[in-house]
Amino acid sequence: MKIISMIPARYKASRFLGKLMQDLAGKTVILRTYEATVNTQLFDDVFVVTDSEIIYNEIVNNGGKAIMSKKEHECGSDRIAEAIEFMDDVDIVVNVQGDEPFTEVASLKKLIAVFNDDPLKEIDLASLMVHIHEWEEITNPNTVKVIVDNNNFALYFSRSPIPFPRDKDVAVKYYKHKGVYAFRRQALLDFYRLPMLPLEASEKIECIRYLEYSKKIKMVETDVQGVEIDTPEDLELANKLWK
Repeated sequence: MKIISMIPARYKASRFLGKLMQDLAGKTVILRTYEATVNTQLFDDVFVVTDSEIIYNEIVNNGGKAIMSKKEHECGSDRIAEAIEFMDDVDIVVNVQGDEPFTEVASLKKLIAVFNDDPLKEIDLASLMVHIHEWEEITNPNTVKVIVDNNNFALYFSRSPIPFPRDKDVAVKYYKHKGVYAFRRQALLDFYRLPMLPLEASEKIECIRYLEYSKKIKMVETDVQGVEIDTPEDLELANKLWK
């Protein structure tokens, strides 16, 4: 299989404008993420896909590979799908979020292994989840939660606590969805061509579209929490961790 990584990078993030160009231990967040992804040595190629000339130039001027989007896009999957539409030799596309510079090898290997263990090609995409414990994080709408069946296929994603703890003494695990995906190329192109439906529009969670169109999402548990840079406070924490 030819496996590539695409890093969607939008400059005008609503919660933290220009966050990908913020300084993280002497380099920008997006450059740190790009370099971390390349350094995993898991991919035949790595690209940043962006709507911003600032981000494009940041990657290219530092020896990386970047693609400018031709259209406006609502989500990262659409941005990647446009970029790979005419890359006929690609089998698997791994979407690494531009605001996750602590991308590490073990979790990505687990994602890729899903497709090596799927000879009938029944799985459309795979994604990561982390067991979370703090009620503050479980109830935080910025934390996307996922519930799965007995085989770790996704049942639903939500910004609300799912499942709702009606009986507090029931032993339930809560999982945070990490925005790292691995797609079969065709599943990603199908996503691009299908219109958004009400559940995705309500939650503003792009992977719900796959569920609404009956795609199969295999969730892979990881112990690596990492740091997603959504706020200035997250960036401060990331700088401390880097040091």
